[in-house]
Amino acid sequence: MLLYGSGYGTFTGESVYSTGNNSQPRSITTADVNNDQRLDIIVVNSGTNNIGIFLGSKNGTFSDQITYSLDVHAQPSSVVILDINNDTYLDIAVANFGSSNIAVLFGDGNGNFGNGLLFNTGYRSYPYALNVGDINKDNLTDIVATNSGFGNIDIIMKACS
Repeated sequence: MLLYGSGYGTFTGESVYSTGNNSQPRSITTADVNNDQRLDIIVVNSGTNNIGIFLGSKNGTFSDQITYSLDVHAQPSSVVILDINNDTYLDIAVANFGSSNIAVLFGDGNGNFGNGLLFNTGYRSYPYALNVGDINKDNLTDIVATNSGFGNIDIIMKACS
């Protein structure tokens, strides 16, 4: 459900966008993934093991969901946006609870995403939540993940390109 802010501390109207039957959406974020100066919505769907993208339009509505499949056992639980390969285009990082890894899909700047990187977090680590930041102050964005199976966090430091 999308609620529109009135600018006065209230909301006006609502829109509902389907993520599909049995999709079980778990995490959502917004970013301009196709460089059109409009926010897009990115969601991970645990029940259907995919990433859904709703592209924003100039009138404040969104496209139907475009999906990118993940591993059949992925059960994605969290999503963040970052430029991990320094090409100035936004990439998507997803915590895959079921397959105990973090997947990164590289963006092309036009709203399309393809093969990227896969970080194994350990057998039965069950990564649950992600965040990004410059952890070691080297001006590169790092990924932080909580591992509910191990009761710890993983920090994936980005190396210089």
